[in-house]
Amino acid sequence: MSLTKVFPTEKFRNLSKFRHGLCVLLAIGMLTMCAVGNASAQEKKQIVRLAKLVIDPAQLEPYKAALKEGAETAVRVEPGVLTLYAVSEKNNPTHFTILEIYADSAAYRAHLQTPHFLKYKNGTKDMVKSLELVETDPLVPGMKIK
Repeated sequence: MSLTKVFPTEKFRNLSKFRHGLCVLLAIGMLTMCAVGNASAQEKKQIVRLAKLVIDPAQLEPYKAALKEGAETAVRVEPGVLTLYAVSEKNNPTHFTILEIYADSAAYRAHLQTPHFLKYKNGTKDMVKSLELVETDPLVPGMKIK
Protein backbone atom coordinates (compact mmCIF):
# COMPACT_ATOMS: atom_id res chain seq x y z
CA MET A 1 0.00 0.00 0.00
CA SER A 2 1.46 3.34 -0.97
CA LEU A 3 1.61 6.34 1.37
CA THR A 4 -0.18 8.51 -1.16
CA LYS A 5 -3.27 6.35 -0.72
CA VAL A 6 -3.09 6.60 3.08
CA PHE A 7 -2.02 10.25 3.18
CA PRO A 8 -2.88 11.88 -0.10
CA THR A 9 -0.67 14.92 -0.61
CA GLU A 10 -3.53 17.45 -0.74
CA LYS A 11 -5.15 16.10 2.43
CA PHE A 12 -1.76 16.05 4.19
CA ARG A 13 -1.14 19.69 3.23
CA ASN A 14 -4.59 20.67 4.49
CA LEU A 15 -3.98 18.80 7.75
CA SER A 16 -0.63 20.56 8.11
CA LYS A 17 -2.27 23.96 7.52
CA PHE A 18 -4.97 23.07 10.02
CA ARG A 19 -2.37 22.17 12.65
CA HIS A 20 -0.43 25.37 11.98
CA GLY A 21 -3.63 27.43 12.26
CA LEU A 22 -4.56 25.63 15.45
CA CYS A 23 -1.13 26.38 16.95
CA VAL A 24 -1.44 30.07 16.02
CA LEU A 25 -4.92 30.24 17.58
CA LEU A 26 -3.66 28.52 20.71
CA ALA A 27 -0.75 30.97 21.01
CA ILE A 28 -3.08 33.96 20.57
CA GLY A 29 -5.46 32.51 23.15
CA MET A 30 -2.66 32.02 25.67
CA LEU A 31 -1.35 35.56 25.14
CA THR A 32 -4.86 36.95 25.53
CA MET A 33 -5.36 35.01 28.76
CA CYS A 34 -2.07 36.35 30.11
CA ALA A 35 -3.01 39.92 29.19
CA VAL A 36 -6.49 39.58 30.74
CA GLY A 37 -5.00 37.99 33.85
CA ASN A 38 -2.52 40.85 34.18
CA ALA A 39 -5.26 43.46 33.69
CA SER A 40 -7.42 41.63 36.20
CA ALA A 41 -4.57 41.58 38.73
CA GLN A 42 -4.04 45.30 38.23
CA GLU A 43 -7.78 45.90 38.63
CA LYS A 44 -7.73 43.95 41.93
CA LYS A 45 -4.94 46.06 43.42
CA GLN A 46 -6.15 47.90 46.52
CA ILE A 47 -6.61 51.65 46.28
CA VAL A 48 -5.10 53.36 49.33
CA ARG A 49 -5.18 57.13 49.62
CA LEU A 50 -5.20 59.94 52.09
CA ALA A 51 -7.75 62.71 51.83
CA LYS A 52 -6.50 65.87 53.53
CA LEU A 53 -9.16 68.47 54.20
CA VAL A 54 -9.43 71.86 55.84
CA ILE A 55 -12.93 72.67 57.07
CA ASP A 56 -14.56 76.05 57.64
CA PRO A 57 -14.36 76.55 61.45
CA ALA A 58 -17.92 77.89 61.57
CA GLN A 59 -19.18 74.60 60.08
CA LEU A 60 -16.97 72.15 61.96
CA GLU A 61 -19.71 70.30 63.89
CA PRO A 62 -22.07 69.84 60.89
CA TYR A 63 -19.09 68.62 58.84
CA LYS A 64 -18.11 66.06 61.49
CA ALA A 65 -21.69 64.76 61.61
CA ALA A 66 -21.87 64.42 57.81
CA LEU A 67 -18.48 62.72 57.64
CA LYS A 68 -19.41 60.28 60.40
CA GLU A 69 -22.70 59.35 58.73
CA GLY A 70 -21.16 58.95 55.27
CA ALA A 71 -18.13 56.92 56.40
CA GLU A 72 -20.12 54.61 58.66
CA THR A 73 -22.67 53.94 55.92
CA ALA A 74 -20.02 53.27 53.26
CA VAL A 75 -18.10 50.79 55.41
CA ARG A 76 -21.32 49.07 56.50
CA VAL A 77 -23.04 48.67 53.09
CA GLU A 78 -20.20 48.60 50.54
CA PRO A 79 -18.10 45.41 50.54
CA GLY A 80 -15.38 47.16 48.49
CA VAL A 81 -14.90 49.97 51.02
CA LEU A 82 -12.45 48.39 53.44
CA THR A 83 -11.61 51.43 55.56
CA LEU A 84 -12.58 55.07 55.89
CA TYR A 85 -10.69 56.17 58.99
CA ALA A 86 -10.95 59.89 59.74
CA VAL A 87 -8.89 61.88 62.22
CA SER A 88 -8.54 65.56 63.02
CA GLU A 89 -5.40 67.23 64.25
CA LYS A 90 -5.36 68.05 67.97
CA ASN A 91 -3.75 71.46 67.45
CA ASN A 92 -5.73 72.21 64.26
CA PRO A 93 -9.19 70.66 64.71
CA THR A 94 -10.35 71.93 61.32
CA HIS A 95 -7.62 69.86 59.61
CA PHE A 96 -8.76 66.32 58.78
CA THR A 97 -7.01 63.33 57.28
CA ILE A 98 -9.02 60.35 56.07
CA LEU A 99 -7.34 57.04 55.35
CA GLU A 100 -9.33 55.48 52.50
CA ILE A 101 -8.81 51.83 51.53
CA TYR A 102 -10.82 50.27 48.72
CA ALA A 103 -10.65 46.64 47.55
CA ASP A 104 -9.82 47.78 44.01
CA SER A 105 -10.43 50.57 41.51
CA ALA A 106 -13.87 49.18 40.62
CA ALA A 107 -14.91 49.43 44.29
CA TYR A 108 -13.66 53.03 44.41
CA ARG A 109 -15.53 53.97 41.24
CA ALA A 110 -18.71 52.32 42.59
CA HIS A 111 -18.32 54.20 45.89
CA LEU A 112 -18.31 57.54 44.09
CA GLN A 113 -21.77 56.76 42.63
CA THR A 114 -23.51 55.74 45.87
CA PRO A 115 -26.32 57.86 47.31
CA HIS A 116 -24.55 58.21 50.68
CA PHE A 117 -21.31 59.47 49.08
CA LEU A 118 -23.18 61.93 46.86
CA LYS A 119 -25.14 63.15 49.91
CA TYR A 120 -21.86 63.68 51.79
CA LYS A 121 -20.11 65.35 48.83
CA ASN A 122 -22.99 67.70 47.98
CA GLY A 123 -23.84 68.41 51.62
CA THR A 124 -20.29 69.37 52.60
CA LYS A 125 -19.02 71.16 49.48
CA ASP A 126 -19.46 74.60 51.08
CA MET A 127 -17.88 73.42 54.36
CA VAL A 128 -14.61 72.24 52.77
CA LYS A 129 -12.06 75.04 52.32
CA SER A 130 -9.45 72.75 50.75
CA LEU A 131 -9.11 69.13 49.69
CA GLU A 132 -5.97 67.24 48.72
CA LEU A 133 -6.10 63.58 47.63
CA VAL A 134 -2.78 61.81 48.13
CA GLU A 135 -2.26 58.52 46.27
CA THR A 136 -0.11 56.11 48.25
CA ASP A 137 1.82 52.87 47.85
CA PRO A 138 1.26 50.64 50.88
CA LEU A 139 4.47 49.37 52.47
CA VAL A 140 2.72 46.11 53.43
CA PRO A 141 -0.03 45.56 50.82
CA GLY A 142 -3.05 43.65 52.03
CA MET A 143 -2.29 44.19 55.72
CA LYS A 144 -5.48 43.92 57.77
CA ILE A 145 -6.54 46.52 60.30
CA LYS A 146 -7.62 44.76 63.51
